Amino acid sequence: MLNFSISRDAGRSRNSVSAFFEAQEMLTLSIREDDMADGFAPLAFTADIEAETAAVWDKVKHHVTPMEWRLHAPLIVEINRLKREKNAAILAHNYMTPDIFHGVGDFVGDSLALAKEAAKSDAKIIVQAGVHFMAETSKVLSPEKKILIPDLLAGCSLASSITGADVRLIKERHPGVPVVTYVNTTADVKAETDICCTSANAVQVVEWAAKEWGTDKVILIPDEFLARNVARQTDVKIIAWAGHCEVHKRFTPQDIADMRAAWPGAEVLAHPECPAEILEASDFAGSTAAMNDYVAARKPAQVVLITECSMASNVQAESPGTQFIGPCNMCPHMKRITLQNIYDALVHEQYEVTVDADILDRARQAVQRMIDLPPPAAPARYDLVKARHHVDVELI
Repeated sequence: MLNFSISRDAGRSRNSVSAFFEAQEMLTLSIREDDMADGFAPLAFTADIEAETAAVWDKVKHHVTPMEWRLHAPLIVEINRLKREKNAAILAHNYMTPDIFHGVGDFVGDSLALAKEAAKSDAKIIVQAGVHFMAETSKVLSPEKKILIPDLLAGCSLASSITGADVRLIKERHPGVPVVTYVNTTADVKAETDICCTSANAVQVVEWAAKEWGTDKVILIPDEFLARNVARQTDVKIIAWAGHCEVHKRFTPQDIADMRAAWPGAEVLAHPECPAEILEASDFAGSTAAMNDYVAARKPAQVVLITECSMASNVQAESPGTQFIGPCNMCPHMKRITLQNIYDALVHEQYEVTVDADILDRARQAVQRMIDLPPPAAPARYDLVKARHHVDVELI
């Protein structure tokens, strides 16, 4: 546990910049002397490490303080060395902090894209810089690889909202209706489903499942808001589950109204895990990949990303000409992953994620069925004209 305090002497007249760096140096020396209560001693920040990480610093310097960087940079160098030594790769989700995303991520993106990259990689060890269901998905697609999660408590409110037993009961209540499951679920849930989907292809998968099963009705679980938003994009009737992402659930139309009042020219981009009224008030709606592509292609002067905080920070590094404006909501589960516990995961090869063979095989079938569908030419955007028309959804 790191504890420190900063005191200010109002009677002293000092240059604020020099005072800041003196405080920074004192803090760093204090940490080294104490070796911290848990026995961890920070790695040294040397001129060589500063030079080696200069390109990363240039990307993250607007989101990481110089004080933090003296602790982050040595870890980045050591993590990258350990990856080479152990033939390991790090999958960094879009919601990782910039130091992880730009400093040590070998593959970056959304959860399914990362799992697919893990399967194609020659790496023997995969470290999932994300949450637990993502590590399970990586294991499902790469059963021969050792999959590590740096923190076993890195969960997900949406994934924990439903179990495999729940899905079995849903199927008993709605026999013959295909079950489409969002990839943001555990392997146990995927194993009980017919096909998986992402926020980018959910409309495509729902319409495919309805046609394949010869029905006008599809079960889309567990995200209620995604299901309601998809229902407005298709003629297929949707049966939904009341699961939610705690990050996207917290956004309100007033948040957007406040942003528009303060920054009238800003373009508002929303993720489809948000409530329908958020999409109604937005200029664009789509997956994290679609949002990224939108910013890269259109280069708006100002943009508001209605999603997790680190998404904006990471996109901004690649779009320096765009001003990114709040609001954002932080995912407490994603933020359990740090450079320190990634380093520990590689040093000790902890904590390994396993999936029972029977569950793994059935979950892989559901994921693979989605992968085998023809991919869209570009990450799908949600039609905001349709998004503003109410459609009833049957909520289980």
